[in-house]
Amino acid sequence: MTVHDLPAVNATLNGASALLLAAGFVCIKRKNVTAHRACMIAAFSTSVLFLICYLTYHYLGGFTRFQNPLWFRPYYRALLATHTILAVVIVPLILATLNRALKQRFDLHKKIARWTWPLWMYVSVTGVAVYLVLYQIFPQQP
Repeated sequence: MTVHDLPAVNATLNGASALLLAAGFVCIKRKNVTAHRACMIAAFSTSVLFLICYLTYHYLGGFTRFQNPLWFRPYYRALLATHTILAVVIVPLILATLNRALKQRFDLHKKIARWTWPLWMYVSVTGVAVYLVLYQIFPQQP
């Protein structure tokens, strides 16, 4: 594996997080707390692995700039901007939500999870979208 393989790994981890988040949502709606907990801990673990791989990629000099097509660049930049800003915002929200669940403060957990879940899902899905745009739909030169 080389540094150039990490974007695909990152997209896979983001996709897995999104699937686990969706499964966790379904589980809690069905009042299956045990399965919900397992899905959410797995989503958290997958997101931590993503962050490690993402930081490793950039530490090792991995970088891809969107160049072409020019007509799509504003759309890509809007996607990337919302993804990046919310990726920063979501970290403390995830930690607070997880902390409240682990402390069995489910009333507070539920209040913050209403914000955390959709933002986390958005970041996971748009992470995959960024990968697809950069490496599959409009392949860029690293």
